[in-house]
Amino acid sequence: MRQGEEIIAAYERHADMVYRIAYVYLKNKADTEDAVQNTFLKLMERRGAQFNSTEHEKAWLIVTVSNHCRNELRRRRKSLVSLKEELVVAPEDKGEHIAVLEAIMSLPDRCKTVIYLHYYEGYKTEEIARMLHRPGSTVRSQLSEGRRWLRNKLGDDFLQN
Repeated sequence: MRQGEEIIAAYERHADMVYRIAYVYLKNKADTEDAVQNTFLKLMERRGAQFNSTEHEKAWLIVTVSNHCRNELRRRRKSLVSLKEELVVAPEDKGEHIAVLEAIMSLPDRCKTVIYLHYYEGYKTEEIARMLHRPGSTVRSQLSEGRRWLRNKLGDDFLQN
C-alpha cells in the first residue's frame, strides 16, 4: 500500500484531470465521481513499482481512469442487451407486447429507460429522477418525448395518459 502523504499529493496534482477524463466518458457527475474514487483506490492498492516521475504517474492515472470508464460503459451495454432480451421474452401475449417492446427498445437511450421504468416498473417521475440522477423536469420531458415517438410509431390510441 502507498503512504497517505503520497496519495494526497497525487490526488492534489491530478484529481481535476482524472475527473475531466472520466466526465468525457461517462457524462454525469455521480458516475464520474465514482470513477475518480476507483482510480485513486487503484493507485493506493498499487504495490511495488514506483513511478519514475510525476509524468509517469500522470500517464498511469490517465490509462487507469480511461480503462475504468470503458469497462463501465461496456458493462452498461451488456446490461441493456440483457434487459432487451428479458423484455422480449417476458410477455405472455407475444403479439402486441412484442411490437410495443420492440418500439420501446428502438427509442433513443435518453427516453428508453424512462419509459420502461414508468410503464413496466410503475415508478413515478420523481422516483425515476432520483434513480437516474436527473432533474424531474428532464424525466418528464423524456417521458413526453418517448410517448410522442411511440404514438407516431404505434398509432394514436397508444398511451392514453
